[in-house]
Amino acid sequence: MIKRLLRGASLLLVASVALADAAGFKPISQDAFLALPTQGAEAPFVLDVRTPEEYASGYVPGALNIPHDQLASRLAEVPKDRPVVLYCRSGRRAALAAEVLEANGYKDLEHLDGDMQAWTEHGRRTEKPANADACVAALKKGESSPAACKGD
Repeated sequence: MIKRLLRGASLLLVASVALADAAGFKPISQDAFLALPTQGAEAPFVLDVRTPEEYASGYVPGALNIPHDQLASRLAEVPKDRPVVLYCRSGRRAALAAEVLEANGYKDLEHLDGDMQAWTEHGRRTEKPANADACVAALKKGESSPAACKGD
């Protein structure tokens, strides 16, 4: 049973890496990401492509949530004139989102190495909305940067 689980996990990891390579976006280490400016034209646009519920449980400071399966209809919310750093829980949805962005002319795409799993495992700071239920409800309505989702 354990061997089967490990084999499945290995296949998922290989598939995630293959998707990331196919999407043509480059990885950025967490340390390199943290060294980037957080404001101004040089600051990246940080895109969390997890579900609203996952986002409300904690997100990388400054990240905007657009679930990967809504991205194609919400491209106007993602700037083309700044680098875009994407992440999800483990990498698969970030790779899928990168493919959508790349197909729509986005050029400067980066994948946060280790995604949210590694971010939290390394004890990195996260933000959580003061009212998670209101945040999830607003995100499910498609609101962009709802006030209810502002970090605590």
